[in-house]
Amino acid sequence: MTRERIGVVGAGLVGLAVARELARTRDAEVTVLEKENRVAAHQSGHNSGVVHAGLYYPPGSLKATLCREGVAMLREYCRAHGLPYEEVGKLVVASTRSELAGLRRLAERARANGVPELAELDALGLREIEPNAVGVAAVHSPRTAVCDFPAVARRLAQDVAELGGSVRLAHPVRAVRERAGRVELIAARRRFAFDRLVVCAGLSSDALAAMTGRPGEVRIVPFRGEYYALRGGSRDLVKGMIYPVPDPRYPFLGVHLTRHIDGEVLVGPNAVLALAYEGYRRRDVRNVLDIARWPGAWRMARRHWRTGLKEVYGSLAKGAFVRAAQRYVPALTAADLERSHGGVRAQAVARDGSLVDDFALDVHGPIVLVRNAPSPGATSSLAIARHIAGIVPALTR
Repeated sequence: MTRERIGVVGAGLVGLAVARELARTRDAEVTVLEKENRVAAHQSGHNSGVVHAGLYYPPGSLKATLCREGVAMLREYCRAHGLPYEEVGKLVVASTRSELAGLRRLAERARANGVPELAELDALGLREIEPNAVGVAAVHSPRTAVCDFPAVARRLAQDVAELGGSVRLAHPVRAVRERAGRVELIAARRRFAFDRLVVCAGLSSDALAAMTGRPGEVRIVPFRGEYYALRGGSRDLVKGMIYPVPDPRYPFLGVHLTRHIDGEVLVGPNAVLALAYEGYRRRDVRNVLDIARWPGAWRMARRHWRTGLKEVYGSLAKGAFVRAAQRYVPALTAADLERSHGGVRAQAVARDGSLVDDFALDVHGPIVLVRNAPSPGATSSLAIARHIAGIVPALTR
């Protein structure tokens, strides 16, 4: 019997994990098609490396479930393959008494999600964890970790190859069509035919969905996140991670400080509307009309314009980043911060302007479209892959 042939578009963490899972559990011949010349070229390789423990997500949501499952799977995967993984711990700090109610709600949500070893600390207790931090109270998650996500992606690609599949880089998909229950596509001037196709295209999700003839009721609106990094000895002012109490009205966490797996301490990110799907620089202006055509983008802008202006100001003024960091670590100065890398987040926005906050998957015959895989997508990638593999339609011959 001919082996089942499955195509996966996108060689980020989710796409590679899905390919590995399908090759491993379905004994399928899996081909990953990636338009860039390397894996983890976009969101998977442009983040702070945090392995989230599950503090923020509504209990019972797919995000919460897959995060908790994904943490355990990722920790074991890194251990098994000798990949860096370090539990540096996270403090979520209430800097004023007005944030205490939100901090308590966060602690309740985290416990409902089964976050291990959670502790609620007063002002003195938080300084025992982070001696240079200040605040009126904090929640401590000691098992929150950091890892090297690009290294994880490279290992997943190796797994796919060892399972008989292939990862084809520099293969942008140009056309997709369904024919007699199969999926044909053209990538890098080559024709491929698959029994099933899974699209995990991140920032290119809309373009791929349109090629399949199913644009759907959500669209990707890109947000650029910009980071600063602490220079030299100032890195020692931060031991692990220091986060603000999240604003429930907005999906972005605000400026925070994170010690990376290589010892670098990142400050950020902000969240500025990008004008290109891969708009890593302010001057990248390529997809304005595509973004503007979606009514949800305008409705979102009307709803969040005040926050948007604040984020733009933070992008243009280094002092805004410094003040945000000093709120939690007063000893920091402008001289301690230098520009670092940035990333672009693929934020799905519904027609009514609401920000889609959970994973969104569509199944259309032989095609599965991953329309939204937000944070903690990297943390949850192995669990997401198991979930997606379970909904890829079985092949009947």
